Amino acid sequence: MKVMILAAGRGERMGHLTENCPKPLLKVAGRPLIEHHILALKQYGFDDVVINVAYLGDQIKSALGNGERWGVSIKYSDEGDQALETGGGIYKALPLLGDEPFLVVNADVWTDFPYDSLIKATTKDIHLVLVNNPLHHQKGDFGLLDGVAQLEGDELYTYSGIGVFRAAIFTQQMDGAFPLAPIIRQSILSEQVSAQLYHGEWVDVGTPERLANLENKRQ
Repeated sequence: MKVMILAAGRGERMGHLTENCPKPLLKVAGRPLIEHHILALKQYGFDDVVINVAYLGDQIKSALGNGERWGVSIKYSDEGDQALETGGGIYKALPLLGDEPFLVVNADVWTDFPYDSLIKATTKDIHLVLVNNPLHHQKGDFGLLDGVAQLEGDELYTYSGIGVFRAAIFTQQMDGAFPLAPIIRQSILSEQVSAQLYHGEWVDVGTPERLANLENKRQ
C-alpha cells in the first residue's frame, strides 16, 4: 500500500517558527516531524511514499531526498507556490498513488499508531482513524457506530489525519484547491466510510505551544 504524507501547508499558526522552515521540518526529539513519520511507516512495512509540497517545498525535498537513507522510496507532488489544500493535494498526486487504496497521513501530527493495522482495514471507500477530542477541538468531527463513521451521534470524535482512501472517490473532482472534509462527509452519507477509535498517543502539532509541550514530553 502506498502512502501519501500531506506536507504542503504553510503552518500559519506556528508564527515565526515557519517563516523560514516548512512545518514538517520542525524538530521533535532531534528529528523533523516528517522524518518521524517515515521511520514509523518503514517500521510497519510501508516503503512507497508520496509527499506533496508547496510552501518552502524545496527544503523538504533537500532534507529527505529520494528516501534511500531510510530504505524507502519517496516521490514528490509539487504544488508550486500555492498549496492545493488536503483534497486538491491528494487529487493532484493520484497519478503517483495509482488505483489501489492508499494511506494518507498528515505530516503535522505525532502518533504511535500501528500503521500496519490499516492494510486490510476496510472494504469501503474510506477508513478513518479517530481519536478522543483534544482540548483545542472539543466538538469533534465524526460519530462512530459499529465501525461505521457517522455525521452525528451522542459522542463525536476527532479525525486524526490518518486514513485509507480509494482513488475512485476523487474521480468527480477537478484540478485546483479544495478540502478533503466535504468528500468524507458525502461518503459518510453514502455509507462508504468505516472508522476506528485509537486510544494511543496522538498530538496535533498545530501551535508553538503544542510543539513545545511535545518536545518536553520526549526529553
